[in-house]
Amino acid sequence: MNEIVLDNRTMPVADGCNLCAAAEPFFHADRVLAFHVLIYVLEGVIYVTEDGTDHVVEAGGLLFLKKGVHHFGKTEIPRGTRWYYVHFYTDRKPEGEKEAASVSGTGTGEDAGDLRCITLPKELSQLAGSAIEEKIAAFIECARSDEGMNKWYLNMRLFELLSRIAFYEQKESKRTLSEEICVYLQAHRQEPFSAGELERHFYLSYKYMAAVFKKEKQMTMQQYHTKQRIDAACRLLESTLLPVGEIGRQLGYEDMLYFSRVFHQSKAMSPTAYRKRAMTLY
Repeated sequence: MNEIVLDNRTMPVADGCNLCAAAEPFFHADRVLAFHVLIYVLEGVIYVTEDGTDHVVEAGGLLFLKKGVHHFGKTEIPRGTRWYYVHFYTDRKPEGEKEAASVSGTGTGEDAGDLRCITLPKELSQLAGSAIEEKIAAFIECARSDEGMNKWYLNMRLFELLSRIAFYEQKESKRTLSEEICVYLQAHRQEPFSAGELERHFYLSYKYMAAVFKKEKQMTMQQYHTKQRIDAACRLLESTLLPVGEIGRQLGYEDMLYFSRVFHQSKAMSPTAYRKRAMTLY
């Protein structure tokens, strides 16, 4: 209810933001605004009612209020409460365009067709110390800067911030075990594959993780790890002049012959042949 939709074809526009602190207890203002509001509480609690729905935003909590909707306070906000706010505008869709595919704030686009719009989550909690909190603080700092470049990029930063919030639950809270393993293996692609390290990191038996991963990803964890390493090697072969041996070493292959053999098994050609072929495609 009273959801705000972000459209990737229309840049959101910032219209004011700041860090506030309540010197005395007060009630949220009774008003109808022409812009949306992002509220993020650092300390204390904010009580606000939107169109008959009561919201309690505690420290580490985030709330979006929609433009054109009646907001007011029923309960006093305590002294010492500190919060960020961002006022902004969005446009549902460009004039004359058909309705675009849209998903709630946890969509990936794989099942939603041509994903161009996404619904911002009404509320999020337990964000203290998270990347979202850091992004909000950085955005406020950028907005308050006198540097012209920061002002120029402000709405782009707002789009990035809102997008991160929109996908936060999916990215941070709803990964399956296999997806978590993928993230770990991507981050450790420069190291040799280690079943023991996986067990220590996830506090699960390797046998159990291997069975779950194979069922969901149709490949073994080691195969996935190797694929990440070879894909990274391909990018380096295409975009740098590093010797093949150095590329192998950067990806954890100390033996150049072994690296070349693994690469050939994956790409049906040597690293040198792959680099030559890549040059002919540009």
